[in-house]
Amino acid sequence: MALLITDACINCDMCLPECPNQAIDEGAKVYEIAPLRCTECVGFYEVPTCVAVCPIDCIKPDPQYTETQAELLQKFNHLQIV
Repeated sequence: MALLITDACINCDMCLPECPNQAIDEGAKVYEIAPLRCTECVGFYEVPTCVAVCPIDCIKPDPQYTETQAELLQKFNHLQIV
């Protein structure tokens, strides 16, 4: 599933450069993750890098975008073609 940055985000800028899919952008209040670009780093890394570098643990699974590992890999493959 795609990830979601909660309102607890302190805008520390740690996650933005870590996203290999360029799915993270500055939002109006906190950073935001584009669910159509987020693969939870499937195809790149073993764990989502944004989660690994977040100092306050404010990046959680987005319940609106439930995806299997196979679906995340398919999304990764599609993003590489585009």
